[in-house]
Amino acid sequence: MEPFRVHILGCGSALPTPRHYASAQVVEVRGKQFMVDCAEGTQMQLRRSRIRFTKIGAVFITHLHGDHCFGLIGMISTFGLLGRTAALHVYAPAALGPMLDDQLKLFCRHLEFEVVFHEVDTEQQQVIYEDRSLTVETLPLEHRMPCCGFLFREKPQLPHIRRDMMDFYRIPVSQVNNIKAGADWTTADGEVVANSRLVTPADPPRSYAYCSDTRYMPSLAERIKGVSTLYHEATYGTDNQLLAEKYCHSTARQAAMVARDAGVGQLLLGHYSSRYEDEQLLLKEAQEVFPQAFLTDEQAVFEV
Repeated sequence: MEPFRVHILGCGSALPTPRHYASAQVVEVRGKQFMVDCAEGTQMQLRRSRIRFTKIGAVFITHLHGDHCFGLIGMISTFGLLGRTAALHVYAPAALGPMLDDQLKLFCRHLEFEVVFHEVDTEQQQVIYEDRSLTVETLPLEHRMPCCGFLFREKPQLPHIRRDMMDFYRIPVSQVNNIKAGADWTTADGEVVANSRLVTPADPPRSYAYCSDTRYMPSLAERIKGVSTLYHEATYGTDNQLLAEKYCHSTARQAAMVARDAGVGQLLLGHYSSRYEDEQLLLKEAQEVFPQAFLTDEQAVFEV
């Protein structure tokens, strides 16, 4: 099975602390890398993670609070210093477009690569990126400004070839793609070997939903039903539920309720308030509702 991983670069909220950087992740899917949010300090975290800058093909920004986008122009500038030539695609709410254009003209006038901006409608769930192996959809969220999450879905794969059967029937390598596509094999003696004997089932498609920042949305569970891994903000515990409501954030317990109702495989908690010096309180609250909940931390890597 090819890698599908989430690299945590930052999992704190608006106020950076000595313990946590603000929001940024790299999603690695079948050899491709995508950044989700790009807070201040992201490029330093990339270096610590030993993630190759040049492999990041696109950046997805959830909303225009600084703890999710202040690092973007600095990272683009560094890409230029490193001699990048491949285009960088930026998917974000429309208001970022003119600001990014002004920053590029001011700070990055001599880039050797193109920065392609894609306006995102935060109120619609729709596919905004697609390649041969993956789609990325928007997930409308409810925050103090236009905001959406992102849903990464692996496309179904072809079945696996049984090498022992290929060898036994002396099937040439040139027929592998046909057999993966469902063809039977006919031997020189006229025996028809059913395709089901030549392959094993494909790995089930995996999916990753990134949901930050948002107030508790019971309806979100239907939009992310059955995803393999869910990252959901858990800014506060129930001890600060009034603050969560005031600032349109979620508690760890509410994040777990979304995970439980959606039937996800595992829940990753993040976007911690600086009020908490120990996030174990948040983890305990979440695990009381959804046992497969885990705390994120800088430099942590999770398999989807």
